[in-house]
Amino acid sequence: MTVLSQSQFYQYILLMRWHKPIGIFLLLWPTLWALWIASQGPPDLKILVIFVLGVIIMRSAGCVINDFADRNIDRHVSRTKQRPLTAGKVSVKEAIGLFIVLCLLAFVLVWFLNPLSIAFSFLALGLAILYPFMKRYTFYPQIFLGLAFGCAIPMAFAAETNQVPMLAWWLFLANLLWVVAYDTMYAMADRNDDLKIGVKSTAIVFAEYDRLIIGCLQFAMLLILAWIGDQLHFTWIYFGFLVLALGLAIYQQLLIKDRQPQQCFQAFLNNHWLGMAIFLGLFIDKFPLL
Repeated sequence: MTVLSQSQFYQYILLMRWHKPIGIFLLLWPTLWALWIASQGPPDLKILVIFVLGVIIMRSAGCVINDFADRNIDRHVSRTKQRPLTAGKVSVKEAIGLFIVLCLLAFVLVWFLNPLSIAFSFLALGLAILYPFMKRYTFYPQIFLGLAFGCAIPMAFAAETNQVPMLAWWLFLANLLWVVAYDTMYAMADRNDDLKIGVKSTAIVFAEYDRLIIGCLQFAMLLILAWIGDQLHFTWIYFGFLVLALGLAIYQQLLIKDRQPQQCFQAFLNNHWLGMAIFLGLFIDKFPLL
């Protein structure tokens, strides 16, 4: 039996990106939005724990399968050339094994939910596997990422209410627009490298209209969230935090105005705060003591 060394375990941590939790947050916030809206307040504690752990595990699995798909590409991109798989510090066999273990752990968690939630989990897994390969075939891989990241939303409604109402799909759409917007910012940071090696992205196809399209996506996302708040009779607290989110979106536009890679990456990272602002609006608006 092989004993995993401390240094090899550290490489697994890097492969799962636990040292860079931004992806966990960007997946977690819309999951929490859905749980709070579906339950009209704090969700069932068991369901909340399952979803939080599931977000961490599936985001980790997504990073592993992404690096597996990009192992021959990452070495040509300055920002990713030291990742464990492409640098040869983790083997392909180890990466596949780790991905399988993470998926099994996620399935154990989902098994404690209802059948409808379990059904959506298989869709989520399929999209998580499909997404990393899309940048070879389409200029819109960000849409596939949005679909994968959004699967937690109908799952959350299914877990809390055993149904997925139309409102859940509007929330899914809002999140999809948001993902395409912030992942385009992410792709803008790598655009020069991607053009050299033939990787496709919305940052490339949007070209000089990238900032305008990102702004439209952000505005449409916030408009849908405002409509949802109106439909559910949220108070001024929720809408106040939406205004804060709008301010953060404007700040991101300022960051990407010169299309400098580092500034575009900072704009991408700032979406953590935008997602948190929306969650805080839901949390405080529906706080039991208010």
